[in-house]
Order: sequence, then structure tokens, then C-alpha cells
Amino acid sequence: MKPVQIKIVGKEKLFIKWDDRNESEITLDKLRRFCPCATCLAEREKQSKSYIQILSMNQVKILNISQVGNYAIGISWKDGHNTGIYEFTFLKKLAGLTGEAFSADS
Repeated sequence: MKPVQIKIVGKEKLFIKWDDRNESEITLDKLRRFCPCATCLAEREKQSKSYIQILSMNQVKILNISQVGNYAIGISWKDGHNTGIYEFTFLKKLAGLTGEAFSADS
């Protein structure tokens, strides 16, 4: 499963068209809140389950999306954060997330 198209829609969502003809949309807020980098993972682990993360506009604006090998994308955010590698399987799972809890291992 690989994307054949990735684009930002309305400055609010990441749209992905997959090679199996399915489509996904992920809000930029959700994409940033679940950043898979080590720093963000550690921050999320420190917080209680009732913690609500508040992000600034600079934290949810994408400057650049780059391909990482044949398995992921890298995102550069306007606030300078750029260490998250978003694997395609992770993006597919994240797109299906309906609640607030998410585990990359599930």
C-alpha cells in the first residue's frame, strides 16, 4: 500500500489517494498531535489521559512534504519541527482513528 497522490486540502487536511484506489483525509491538527518522532512520543507518554494538547497555527501549518524511501513521508512544519517520519501504514491507521487514543503498534 503506497500513496499515488498526497496533497494539502484547504490548509486543514492532508489528502492521500492510495494505490488500492482508497482515499484518506487526516486533519493537520491530528497529524501533528500524533507526530511519530521520539521527542513527541516522549512528551505524549509524560501526559495524563485527560491532557488536551493545544497547538498554535505555526504548529499545524506544513511547509514541505518529502518522500522518505519507499515507505514514508517527512513533514516540515512552520514552527521548525521536522523530525517525524510518517510511515504509510501509520498514516493509514491514523486516517481511520475516530477517538483520541492511538497506538502506532495497534
